[in-house]
Amino acid sequence: MSGMEIASYLMTVVYVISFLAMSAILAKEAGRPIWLFDKGREKQALPATLFRLAFAGAVIWPLVLALVGNPVEADPLSEALDGPWLDVLGHLLVVVGACVAILSQRHMGLSWRIGAAEGELGPIVDDGPFAISRNPVFVGQALLFVGLFIVLPSLIQAGLTLVLLIAIILQVRIEERVLSQTLGEPYRDYRQRVRRWLGTRRRAGNTTP
Repeated sequence: MSGMEIASYLMTVVYVISFLAMSAILAKEAGRPIWLFDKGREKQALPATLFRLAFAGAVIWPLVLALVGNPVEADPLSEALDGPWLDVLGHLLVVVGACVAILSQRHMGLSWRIGAAEGELGPIVDDGPFAISRNPVFVGQALLFVGLFIVLPSLIQAGLTLVLLIAIILQVRIEERVLSQTLGEPYRDYRQRVRRWLGTRRRAGNTTP
């Protein structure tokens, strides 16, 4: 692995550790469980499994590459996306994504939770990064995985990135239903003002996701 590849991988590991540590800290501050995948009426087993697979793969797969090489012979993505400038771009996305995700997680404070369940939600957070995205943590995670794929292009890493994106899409749909049912009109107003992924506040009456 090159220096840039090692740096990107280490940044990914640091993010995963920070995510878990921050979750533990926020759970202690809130005085309640924040792991909600197995709670509530919504079935969250599939996105929960996909998240675990994606992040475990992001930590383990680069080690496999470093120790034994790519088991996929003549991997077309490795050959097509190899280059120092792509490594720089990918590493930048990894750093930006990790920073956006962890800072957004911390900004949620006592409202932070992993998954969604009725009666287990904190107040709406609509300032800071949440003023321009309803899901900045997920946006940051997506950027990180896309960047890691660019730095370490392979069919396996592409699959892990796709798994994460599918998990995000499924989980966001679940959380939006739970938030709308639990928080009611204030959350629906928030949805009208801020885009799902990224965007400035919108005019009242515009309900595009």
